[in-house]
Amino acid sequence: MISLNRLIRYISGDDPPSVHWIAGLLARGWIGYSGTGSGGTVTQLTDKTTGVTLSTNTGLITMINAALAADTTVAFTLTNTLIAATDLLLVSHQSAGTLGAYSFASTPAAGSAVISVHNNTPGSLSEAIVLRFFLLKATSA
Repeated sequence: MISLNRLIRYISGDDPPSVHWIAGLLARGWIGYSGTGSGGTVTQLTDKTTGVTLSTNTGLITMINAALAADTTVAFTLTNTLIAATDLLLVSHQSAGTLGAYSFASTPAAGSAVISVHNNTPGSLSEAIVLRFFLLKATSA
């Protein structure tokens, strides 16, 4: 059981968390988004640089199956009214395509983020990969 006092000590920096403690937070749904309407899906059209719009805290982006050359990075904009420039947008390869063949980065701005996708392989890939994003609200003050 996770106590409120332990949570307060962790937030204040006085009590570093254990893996089991963090797993307990996740299992109880205390971290993350679980309510209806928190997520969504969007499909990229035209080419891999075409922007998409999805204003949710978490979601799936299906990229178009256009070619991405070997050792090449492509970037597109996710327009999302919930994103602030100080936030952290986590992006991962959810499904479809060659798992492990890509790396991802994101750069948040007010109302959007640029997502970069890099083909790590020595060959061209033409896959409609599905990305999962997760918005973590943050501040620098």
